[in-house]
Amino acid sequence: MANNEKSVKQPDANLDPISGETGAHPVGTGIGAASAGAAGAAIGGAVGGPVGAVVGAVVGAFSGGLAGKSVAEAIDPTVEDAYWQNNYTSRPYADTSTTYEDYQPAYRTGYEGYSRYSGTGKSFNELEDDLQRDYETNRGKSHLQWEKAKHATRDAWDRVERAIPGDIDKDGR
Repeated sequence: MANNEKSVKQPDANLDPISGETGAHPVGTGIGAASAGAAGAAIGGAVGGPVGAVVGAVVGAFSGGLAGKSVAEAIDPTVEDAYWQNNYTSRPYADTSTTYEDYQPAYRTGYEGYSRYSGTGKSFNELEDDLQRDYETNRGKSHLQWEKAKHATRDAWDRVERAIPGDIDKDGR
């Protein structure tokens, strides 16, 4: 590349590692598949014994994988990041002397966490320990401790939940 040419980073198209097609969401698909597969196995086992459990697990995993993928596809990290960067200072918990770079990992933990854990049926409060662990693992150079970061994480979680039809974690938000 010549010195005067600028490199333009293309957005992540979530390429499927096998087919190369866009729109792959392995985390969302995997979580949905695992959750629904277990439920399908339980239902199939109750109705049709061991063979029913196997069939139920396969059917449940397939449909759950599709549901998990659709939740993951509904969350665009680029859109979420831009939204929070433009709006974080207006939030009641925001300390205006703190930069967006400090809040960004907390917001990311919220919207990615919603995608990651939506198949569990658990509320934010029930998952707070997991989300805290995720935040602490991925916070990078952020100066925010979890007690302050959790408000931004919850805010991002709730924003995604409101954008997706249904109340997956059944907390009324």
